[in-house]
Amino acid sequence: MPIAPLTLPEDVESLRALVLSQHEVIGEKERALAQRDQEIRQLAEYVRLLKHQHFGRTSEKAAVLAQLGLFNEAELAVDAEEKAEAPAIEIAAHTRTPRGRKPLPAWIPRVEVLHDIAESEKTCPHDGTRLARIGEDTCEQLELVPAELRVVRHVRPKYACPSCHAGVHAAPLPPQPIPKSLASPGLLAHVAVSKYADALPLYRQETMLARIGIELPRATLAHWMVKAGELVEPLVNLLREDLLATGFVQSDETPFQVLKEPGKRATSLSYLWVLRGNARDGPLLLYEYDPSRSGKVPLRLLDGFMGVLQSDGYAGYDEVGSRPGVVHVGCWVHARRKFDEAVKSLRANERKATSAKETVALQALRQIAALYAIERPLAEATPEERLRVRQERSRPVIDGLRSWLTDALPRVAPQTLTGKALAYLDHQWPKLARVLDDGRVPLDTNAVENAIRPFVVGRKNWLFADTVRGAEASANLYSLIQTAKANGLEPTAYLRHVFTALPGATTLAEIEPLLPHRIDRAVLVDPRRPQG
Repeated sequence: MPIAPLTLPEDVESLRALVLSQHEVIGEKERALAQRDQEIRQLAEYVRLLKHQHFGRTSEKAAVLAQLGLFNEAELAVDAEEKAEAPAIEIAAHTRTPRGRKPLPAWIPRVEVLHDIAESEKTCPHDGTRLARIGEDTCEQLELVPAELRVVRHVRPKYACPSCHAGVHAAPLPPQPIPKSLASPGLLAHVAVSKYADALPLYRQETMLARIGIELPRATLAHWMVKAGELVEPLVNLLREDLLATGFVQSDETPFQVLKEPGKRATSLSYLWVLRGNARDGPLLLYEYDPSRSGKVPLRLLDGFMGVLQSDGYAGYDEVGSRPGVVHVGCWVHARRKFDEAVKSLRANERKATSAKETVALQALRQIAALYAIERPLAEATPEERLRVRQERSRPVIDGLRSWLTDALPRVAPQTLTGKALAYLDHQWPKLARVLDDGRVPLDTNAVENAIRPFVVGRKNWLFADTVRGAEASANLYSLIQTAKANGLEPTAYLRHVFTALPGATTLAEIEPLLPHRIDRAVLVDPRRPQG
């Protein structure tokens, strides 16, 4: 089909108007193409990041920085300053650890198995003399005996007067963790630790018990865990009071699905909130279930708290952080993580680029790594010493990062992952910079994130809680078990003692010594193991 000839206007003004209109059409198409290209680049970034998250290494270690030739002037200045200010460190002569297998602990009982030669071989074949024993060769193997089961029979003799028959006398049954139940404190502790410390779901425990001849339905085990979680509620309340009194709390949260929650679908998400603090006696961990992730939850959990709150950038903590008497501190790991994701989304050739504009995320990682390099030797330092070093050495690094951030923000498209990482760092900056003001506060919330990890591992196995009572009981048991572990206690021995002593404890003076950070460790010592 022939193309119709283009008819041009005869007068100049009409021709000018036609040209201008065509320029506008072309401009709109160019803008649409530029927007489409920008969206394609954004989607390509997310695709590369998702591929890396699915197929690549999950570690956030900054090994990539050592492999790439990225050094701009700001980073060279940071490195030079680090080398100039780093004090000389004397390294003492090291001792070599002996190689080989470690000896088995002496407290484990030994069972000797004698492997002797036959009597006919104990005579010398040359002259008939009886062979004399001159020594022995020994080797040890570790034998695992399957779980030992026993039934504890509580026998209460009954007495009566044979003359008047006035009544019957018998000793009362000691208070039990679950009255009229066949669950002993030891069995309850074993089931609870297997689920909440070892991530072993109840249906697997049911199968394992069946293999040794005990039929305990999963429903029974679940009922026991709910009752045990309710039993320790007084301890958890005291744990909360001690934690809020520490003056420094870290907080985080993770999804928690509860099937039978009033007013919510079974597929909807609830949350497990975790608070961590350091008391004088040891670390404290509090797990709390709540159906919501709104800012009202940290307000409730931290009601009456005065001191330093450290969290990630979730806005739900902002209202607590703005209360009088509360100082809200940010997390450098979360800021770093966003730049790490931006680096992982780059093409291979972009990662090797040397221009500052193309490698802004790598520049950020380099400077944050310099901050952690200063902090690393201070792991055992006192808060006063850590604060002094931060003022002298960390402050210049943070001030330099702030100047770099101000310069980088307008140069990067805000829709990209690098742009979003820069915006996050800028938004969180007032909270992040507060680590310079308190030597107690670490650079990040890794400690409370590590406290969430046991729950996340368990969630992959048992997936959800059935009821709200079960979720609340699980949170209580997690609080005691993880606090016991953080304080170096063996959790099964600790819970066995708690389930034995707590049912008969009626006063605060009897309950407080059962807290994991206050308990007398002597009551938990296995008599077979040497102390010290």
